[in-house]
Amino acid sequence: MPSRPLTEPPRPGRPRSAAADAAILEATRASLVDLGWSKLTMGEVASRAGVAKTTLYRRWAGKNELVVDAVAVLFDELELPDLGSLAADVQAVVLQFAALLERPETKTALMAVVAESTRDTALRDRIRNSIVARQKRLVLQGRERAQRRGELPVEPDTATAGRTADLIFDVIAGAVVHRALVSAEPVDADWARRFTLLLLTGLRSAASHGGG
Repeated sequence: MPSRPLTEPPRPGRPRSAAADAAILEATRASLVDLGWSKLTMGEVASRAGVAKTTLYRRWAGKNELVVDAVAVLFDELELPDLGSLAADVQAVVLQFAALLERPETKTALMAVVAESTRDTALRDRIRNSIVARQKRLVLQGRERAQRRGELPVEPDTATAGRTADLIFDVIAGAVVHRALVSAEPVDADWARRFTLLLLTGLRSAASHGGG
């Protein structure tokens, strides 16, 4: 009879359930709306999602990580349409973004994590990596498409291109979040049109002066 090897290959862990993850993130957002940040607990989320609390801790180290991921998946819904011009594309994504911010679960969750991140460097880094970095894809897609159409020039080097992408993202995200959540003013088609005109005028002026 052959002897057993001294070490056996590790058994694969139980695969994560996409349905369970979705239920947990939805329960997190609902709990935030109902209870607020201070009263939200991992136990409350587990109860609402119909899973054991240990299930949450296998996926997330704590409340901060869980809430950021619950927000991040909402922003992943944003898509940049191809409407034939950079102006039309930007206006459309601005209106999508504003509509997303109108949803109670988005508004509550985003404001909660941003406020908490002012006291928590690790949370701020997670927001940057899980939300901001992921959503810069929209800027990169829009810029590449506009460059193919001849609407924007190609930057001379990757460093300049990176600074331009960061600036575009900051301007769009900052303006829409401030308008919708801080000033509580409508982001309607007219505002989106005027904002886009201002943004594109600035980009073209910077390009003509060699700025980045």
